[in-house]
Amino acid sequence: MQAIRQVCGTDPVPLHAPTFAGQEWAYVKDCLDSTFVSSVGAYVDRFEDELARFTGARHAVAVVNGTAALHVALLLAGVQRDDEVLLPALTFVATANAVHYCGATPHFVDSQKETLGMDPAALRDWLKHSSEQRDGVCINKQSGRPIRALLPMHTFGHPCDMAGLMEVAGEFRLTLVEDAAESLGSSYQGQQTGTLGKIGILSFNGNKTITTGGGGALLTNDTALARRAKHLTTTAKQAHRWEFEHDEIGFNYRLPNINAALGCAQLEQLPGFLASKRRLHDKYRDVLAGIPEVSLVSEPVGCHSNYWLQALMLGDQVASQRDKVLAATNAAGLMTRPVWNLMHRQRPYQHCPRAPLPVAEYLAQRLVNIPSSAGLA
Repeated sequence: MQAIRQVCGTDPVPLHAPTFAGQEWAYVKDCLDSTFVSSVGAYVDRFEDELARFTGARHAVAVVNGTAALHVALLLAGVQRDDEVLLPALTFVATANAVHYCGATPHFVDSQKETLGMDPAALRDWLKHSSEQRDGVCINKQSGRPIRALLPMHTFGHPCDMAGLMEVAGEFRLTLVEDAAESLGSSYQGQQTGTLGKIGILSFNGNKTITTGGGGALLTNDTALARRAKHLTTTAKQAHRWEFEHDEIGFNYRLPNINAALGCAQLEQLPGFLASKRRLHDKYRDVLAGIPEVSLVSEPVGCHSNYWLQALMLGDQVASQRDKVLAATNAAGLMTRPVWNLMHRQRPYQHCPRAPLPVAEYLAQRLVNIPSSAGLA
């Protein structure tokens, strides 16, 4: 606790707070003055263009939150009712919820210690054991359901082993969708996360690296997919000057202009936020270096992490003291949090298929997030 206090100072410190130090007030006021505050307006188009430019994606489609982005991304990937989608047991509940919104079933798989994300080797072994190919479709031998998609999540902003996962996706004929909700600004072998799969998603919740208040986005290089994403998220309304014609069931998911105005100001500061988070990681690394019972989670080899949330890994000798660490730090005004409860332990998902999860169980006992705001650096 003293080491964390050396970095954070003496005041009560939240886990992650946004920084508003740019043009936020000016852009939001300009949006209010224009009266275009809902899902139509210049800031939505600008935010999408600038987001695509930053990530290197050909297209970005802005939506109301990351969960909505996941829902639509899975639909675009062809996920249907009674399909299964492979995702890590170690993730935020939105990843599983979005699968359920499609009428599909989450199928939980294990993680890697090195990346905290989905383990390609364990996944391949599990699929060889539990699935078979029928007419070019991966089928769960036990449930008889198609396994349609692979949905890795980049935990705390640290990229998964995407090369390995893309190989598994190709081998078992799965569509790969990236849950990059936490990893804006992270890259894998020089390519931004969210742009390596068929489609990827981002989140701009208030606790993310940049925020639009609420908000999310879909990223893709497929022009037809982007056009369909924009159509589905705008209630599937056909273009017309006054008629209200809808050609399918769509969703009222488009990002409001006022949120996009905030996002434009935040995007302008993103390089500075990322540099600050890296400096914060280095400060934590230095003060924790002499404490053998804990280690600081760092970016995987070949990756560049945005360090969205800094994380401690408790050693085996102190893992049983995790809750005492959480209680003591929070009592002292230092907000810390455990990693999410594993998905197969959540009441709505206890019945779902799952692979053996030894690493996910190991990580869940040992990971502790510590204050991570860019302003701390």
